[in-house]
Amino acid sequence: MTVAETPIAAILDRLAKLHPKLIDLSLDRMTGALERLGNPHLALPPVIHVAGTNGKGSTSAFARAFLEASGRTVHVYTSPHLVKFNERYRLGAAGGGRLVDDATLADVLLEVERVNEGQPITQFEITTIAGLMLFARHPADAVILEVGMGGRFDATNVVPRPAVSVITPVSMDHADFLGDTVAKIAGEKAGILKRGRPAVVARQTPEALAVIEAAAEASRSRLFVSGLDWFARSENGRFVFQDEDGLVDAPPPRLAGVHQFENAGTALMAVKTAGFAMTPAAVERGLQTVSWPGRLQRLTGDILATLPTGAEVWLDGGHNPGGGEVLAEAVSTMQARQPKPLVMIAGMISTKDPRGFLDHFRPLAPRVLTVPFAYPAALSAPALADAARASGLEATACDSLEAALAAVRGEPGRLPPRVLITGSLYLAGEVLARDGWKPS
Repeated sequence: MTVAETPIAAILDRLAKLHPKLIDLSLDRMTGALERLGNPHLALPPVIHVAGTNGKGSTSAFARAFLEASGRTVHVYTSPHLVKFNERYRLGAAGGGRLVDDATLADVLLEVERVNEGQPITQFEITTIAGLMLFARHPADAVILEVGMGGRFDATNVVPRPAVSVITPVSMDHADFLGDTVAKIAGEKAGILKRGRPAVVARQTPEALAVIEAAAEASRSRLFVSGLDWFARSENGRFVFQDEDGLVDAPPPRLAGVHQFENAGTALMAVKTAGFAMTPAAVERGLQTVSWPGRLQRLTGDILATLPTGAEVWLDGGHNPGGGEVLAEAVSTMQARQPKPLVMIAGMISTKDPRGFLDHFRPLAPRVLTVPFAYPAALSAPALADAARASGLEATACDSLEAALAAVRGEPGRLPPRVLITGSLYLAGEVLARDGWKPS
């Protein structure tokens, strides 16, 4: 079998066996492997490095949209993927770039594996190195690197002088790796700040902001903080952004939810701070062309076709308390605008805080249908239903997504429902595949 024919899944399975742990936060293995490969991370275009608990992906998507709307080419590295592993790597090119093809990805993964010579290294580390090599070898105007977990010891945190570091809202998540308080987690996120390099900070709790400001002072990083140095808000339904350069008044972002105004503002401030001038026309185009699947995405494919006429289906991969808060706020706005019976189809992994996520939905009184999905650490549907009941919600455990959808269909005489599928990006990937979505 030639390299071009090598299945990506087989390579990834082999790479996953190089280290006994799925996650082992450290940079020593990264720096050693990168040195043996000629330090590709030192040959990148200007880097926008994005950390945070919630909104990293959306902010990265907005940054890409703004840059491409202004005629720039952009490499993007994000995780996790939804349907296909290649989604993690977008190679910049005129016209919006493209996902890396199987042959190119197989080549670079095998190259890293060969140079690594069987040394212990996590799969995420080796796939991050592959992305850095791809981005160093293909010309582009900018690179957007999304942190996988935390920041200080994340595999992406090897770029010594990013054009700008970005910290989106910080809240509780991955407490077993990052710490059991918002302050500790903020300290890990602030670990991406680099000496003398600027940073853009989205709106934070006072506890998180104090930690980030202390880290910035220690690293002599100039901070541009939401609500102090720049402002982004919804005003009469329009996107309003203001900084020292003036005011931008544009149509609302294409992505649903009032929280996307802040994410769009964070991204706009980030690309400007990185040195890329933005015209009002480019900002408007970026807001209207941005795409980020699985985040409050309205589904219009195969799943909707199985439900009663007039039903709505929304998909969001939110899975932590902060994500639950903004998602519940967005759904509340929908319900206020056009009330519908609300059905929540939920699946979560066992390392998350289901009550911390679900508590935010109590005022909306949804009917909750819990489902399993194909992830090793997925919480069982009965266990998640118990958590939902503990949050004061009516809940029923279902054997599968199909069973949950059948339960939605099997209620004659009710008004067409608004269905929210949520709780995990891994569940979101399964749903998108079931709905007929293709990554591009």
